[in-house]
Amino acid sequence: MPGPDENSKPRLAPGCRWAEANGAERMLMFPEGALRLQGTGREILERCDGQRSVQQIVEELLARYKGGDRGRIQQEVSSFLQSLQQKRVVDY
Repeated sequence: MPGPDENSKPRLAPGCRWAEANGAERMLMFPEGALRLQGTGREILERCDGQRSVQQIVEELLARYKGGDRGRIQQEVSSFLQSLQQKRVVDY
């Protein structure tokens, strides 16, 4: 499957949702299991609301992590979203 282009608007796939239980860490629940995400992976996925484009997500991360390399961040966001799409967690 190809990765998203910069205008794609990623969102959680049907059946996927965020869950928090009794003050525990926020986890992503999906039909085949659950993911506990931390750091930038969580920041990327929390921005996958179907409203923001991949480019907007990259811009927000660049603003948050001043001095980050645009090309590297774009590649990592794209690879991360592509791997989540293969697991049927994200659509774009």
